[in-house]
Amino acid sequence: MHEELRAALAGLLDGLPPTQAAQAVDRLISNYRGRTPTDAPVLRDRADVAAYAAYRMPATFEAVRAALAAFAARVPDWSPATHLDIGGGTGAATWATAATWDGPRSTVLDWAQPALDLGRELADGVLPDTRWQRRTIGEGLTVPPGTDLVTVSYVLGELRPEDRRAVVAAAATARAVVLIEPGTPDGYLRIREARTQLTEAGLRIVAPCPHSDTCPIVPGEDWCHFSARVSRSSLHRQVKGGSLPYEDEKFSYVAATTLDATPAPARVTRKPQLRKGQVLLDLCTTTDGLQRTTITKRQGTAYREARNTNWGDTWPPHS
Repeated sequence: MHEELRAALAGLLDGLPPTQAAQAVDRLISNYRGRTPTDAPVLRDRADVAAYAAYRMPATFEAVRAALAAFAARVPDWSPATHLDIGGGTGAATWATAATWDGPRSTVLDWAQPALDLGRELADGVLPDTRWQRRTIGEGLTVPPGTDLVTVSYVLGELRPEDRRAVVAAAATARAVVLIEPGTPDGYLRIREARTQLTEAGLRIVAPCPHSDTCPIVPGEDWCHFSARVSRSSLHRQVKGGSLPYEDEKFSYVAATTLDATPAPARVTRKPQLRKGQVLLDLCTTTDGLQRTTITKRQGTAYREARNTNWGDTWPPHS
């Protein structure tokens, strides 16, 4: 799906002046980082949508795919038949869902018709079982009974608090819910708030947390977030500059379900630190909260596994 998405996005900004694209991107970055809650669509016209898709879709796709992969690892024998992408815009989360499971029938809901139109155009011939529907994202939103999976990615920060709660409440009626926000302190707080709402609705948390109890992080002192590597597009280079062919998208997420699923015993919450003969792992654990564990060369297999462990992985591996 990664290559198919890049191919669909190729040439999207042909004919759009670079200055106009850059201005649209600057405004959209403020929105997706949650600085401007609103009761109106963020994507207003074709230029906005084209800039958003070219600039944000690859990063959103990689972040959502990472979150879905973490969830899928906890329910290896299950796949969704139906998927609803709330506030899905041009459909990045739907592309990520198709990259994770075979055959889900997806519906993308958004209140911006230009985003839906471009999403349909990009998905033509690649995601044939996808429907694109205009819908207000907020109070009054409902999820069809029996929906297997709901995704809400980079949306909660755009909403007023009452609309945010309404969207999470609607999502909680599905069998599985995966919410993704920017990996900022504010993005984490929105995920933390939604996590509480999901557990109060009777869902169990299966990723990234190893438990459904209160998050052990003290708000204001730290925040839970992860990283996904994204290949830089030509627009990334135009707007941001820099010579690296990639950047790292930071994101916060939570995955919850009514399915019979067991979370990992622990998850790596920071990039592992390699020392001479040692690997330092920062972990969120099932029973002991946040811990730093040192794995030494004397531990043989565990040491070799720790050296190959990444930020966001479960620990021990394959658990």
